[in-house]
Amino acid sequence: MITSTSPLPTPVAVTELVEGDLTATLTHDGERLLLSATHNGAPAIDPIELGITVNGEALTGTGEITGIHQERIAETYTAYTGKATGTRTVDHAERHIELRSPRGTEWTLILRLGHDGLAFRYQIGAAAAVPADTLTLGTELTRIPLKGAERAWVLDYQTWYETPRVGVNLADLAPGDYGFPLLVSRPGGAHVLWSESDIDATNSGAHPVFTREGGPALLVTPADPTLSILAGHRTPWRVAIIGSLAQVVASTLVDDLAPAPSGPITAPRPGRAAWSWWSSQYSGAYLSDQKRFTEYAAEQGWEHVLVDCGWDETWVPELVAFAAARGIQVHLWSSWSDLDGAEALSKLERWRNWGVAGIKVDFMESEGNRRYRWYDAILRESARVGLMVNFHGSVIPRGWAKTYPHVVSYEGIRGAEYYVFYGNPLSASHNVIQPFTRNVVGAMDYTPVTFSAPERETSDGHELALGIVYESGITHFADDPDRYRERPLANRFLAELPATWHETRLLGGDPDSHALIARRHGDAWYLGAIATGAARTLSLPIGELTAGGPAAGNPAAGNTAAGAQPRAALDIWLVTDGPDNTLEETLLSAHGGEAIEVPIAANGGFVAIAVPAGAPLLRAKPRTVLPEPVVEPRVAAITAGGTATLHTEPGARIRVTPGWSALPAGDNERAWTITAPASASAGDTGVVTVELPGTDGVPRTAHARFVLPFGEGEHPLSNAPFLSCHNEVGPVERNESNGGGDPHDGTTLTVAGTSYPSGLGVSHNSAVTFYLGGSASTLRTAVAVDDETPDAAARVSIEIDGTEHTRLTLRSGEAPHDLEIPVVGAHTLTLRTQPLDGAAPAHIDWLNPRLQS
Repeated sequence: MITSTSPLPTPVAVTELVEGDLTATLTHDGERLLLSATHNGAPAIDPIELGITVNGEALTGTGEITGIHQERIAETYTAYTGKATGTRTVDHAERHIELRSPRGTEWTLILRLGHDGLAFRYQIGAAAAVPADTLTLGTELTRIPLKGAERAWVLDYQTWYETPRVGVNLADLAPGDYGFPLLVSRPGGAHVLWSESDIDATNSGAHPVFTREGGPALLVTPADPTLSILAGHRTPWRVAIIGSLAQVVASTLVDDLAPAPSGPITAPRPGRAAWSWWSSQYSGAYLSDQKRFTEYAAEQGWEHVLVDCGWDETWVPELVAFAAARGIQVHLWSSWSDLDGAEALSKLERWRNWGVAGIKVDFMESEGNRRYRWYDAILRESARVGLMVNFHGSVIPRGWAKTYPHVVSYEGIRGAEYYVFYGNPLSASHNVIQPFTRNVVGAMDYTPVTFSAPERETSDGHELALGIVYESGITHFADDPDRYRERPLANRFLAELPATWHETRLLGGDPDSHALIARRHGDAWYLGAIATGAARTLSLPIGELTAGGPAAGNPAAGNTAAGAQPRAALDIWLVTDGPDNTLEETLLSAHGGEAIEVPIAANGGFVAIAVPAGAPLLRAKPRTVLPEPVVEPRVAAITAGGTATLHTEPGARIRVTPGWSALPAGDNERAWTITAPASASAGDTGVVTVELPGTDGVPRTAHARFVLPFGEGEHPLSNAPFLSCHNEVGPVERNESNGGGDPHDGTTLTVAGTSYPSGLGVSHNSAVTFYLGGSASTLRTAVAVDDETPDAAARVSIEIDGTEHTRLTLRSGEAPHDLEIPVVGAHTLTLRTQPLDGAAPAHIDWLNPRLQS
């Protein structure tokens, strides 16, 4: 911001851009560059003071303008997910205003105007000039005045964007840090949504700081106070989506401004997912639970299942095969810190080679440049190996849906998981604001439709409508399948939701009252309304579905999509709030000009499906179950020569653990030679994935495991691969006690006050199986109850090739029982625990288990 005690010269127009209803004007008064915009001839953005600091020098309007270049940005790209999938057309006016500061620093202001908004960014120096030293990017001097604004919808700034959103009159807005996207309204109905686009590994994210000093304004504030850059550096786009609320909701400007893909594209498979964590936080550790949710996804005709924290790589391939037989794809949760660095990122290829389709990565919680360099690395590696990505504890969308189409969603929202953490944190008013703010800029993984949320204030109709009102490349429905089945109308409606949208329209509402969203897939419209406040009636303007309007997917909105056509009459299935927080249905027909008055409960909502008269209303079908490919053997030892032979069906695609190889065995199209890497160690396991054509693009899948034999010497089992495992309380823990239901929540293995550095921590009901392949001679271990479960007891047993060899009863406080078991010629070894009738459940430690060969 430039201050002066003397009057400033009258601004002189530098350039003007016009697109449809929008006009952007850049003026210069000798000290300041000022950018303003109008909508339909009325002020939409008051003059923004532009500038940035480089090497301690404020680059503003001082100095001289050395050139102005204009160009037309015309491109098309494919949107695989979002409010309007298919081919999108970008047609923007762009200006490059080249400047030289009094010190001789060259910089460029870049302006972009489309039919739905304005964007600007700064370029430092010329891209062709590569200095010997880096430059230092300092404070951004962009000041966005809000003196003409009436009301704002904001959230307190947090780098993972999970604070509540609220509406506030501008006169009452407290100075402080807020988050993008930030919506403001002006007299006359124009709205401006401020956000960002095109942030990569050379930048950091920013947020607006609201100040009243010098008049109400937003100061754009990057996360890093300073940043080392090279000449030619461009800041992210500062984005203003401008127009009516319907135009704002339909905008794809944030994606349109982002660069096209520069590397391999993994085309995502959008859709719906079953997710067990919300209803049972420890369920990610249990294969049986994941199979139950997978079966429900198939029953609903959905596409995905998400396995949250606690999964074990031992059983993931089995789940992948189980899911693939039903046309369902598996996604795995991971903390970002477990995928930080090249070695950690190598896990992605291994997971993909099991047949895993995507990852949910969590807890990044930073807008700094260092984290964006991490984002860049995982975006590129996940694209290379072919995994979809869903970011949680993350930044908000800033155009990656275009640049990296395999990014299917982000959290960046205070969503349904907050019911789990805090009981009653989600208000209906918070929900209503989202389609006008956060969800405008990209996919939003709110994890909706949580009927069993404790003490929720929203009605069942409101909850159900979240599945329509909120868009996510993959929508993770959070409640337990039984809660959906208890509500047959809701269960059927969730099955009917399509995997993608071709068009999106706002039919009514505002951020303080309600949101009525219509989304089209093919010839069918899916409508959802959510409201805050008292019970009342909402008007459903059916006529707007039979005519053009401000919609993502319409040519008028810069997009093209097939299938939109006028309809003289519609058949409608309407599901509304009923008495006592139930749901009820109505079937009706309506003509083009009609509006339907729909009663809603307090904090209520409704959903509907509308199709051309006579067309089928309900179209969902459960998925069929296909056989797995034939694979022989399912498990075998690698020979002394480092190879083994796999037999399967002709035409199979083979994936192997990175470092392993699979080659056709001569002319036999059913046989493959599997070779272990020379660096493999005793007990290492290669998972071989066999794929054959399946359904809906999901290959039928089966797996085989090949294990390197245990050579001479002693081999610890605490870090050896499992052939199979299960544990009643969370995952099997390595080198720590069982702890609770989360992974890695145990403590040091401790028995009768003595600590032990290695072993396996399990609960009172568990089984861990190792494949020996006849290569070991003796098992040595000790076993006892861990001190974390006092006054407890359990039975343990050791099985060799499925036959019980040893059984013991263990009680808390006892010293470890030392065991030495012959295993000559054995192929499998199982360490099992079982509950003891009448005893408190015990946590068992298998201490320093090791094989001798």
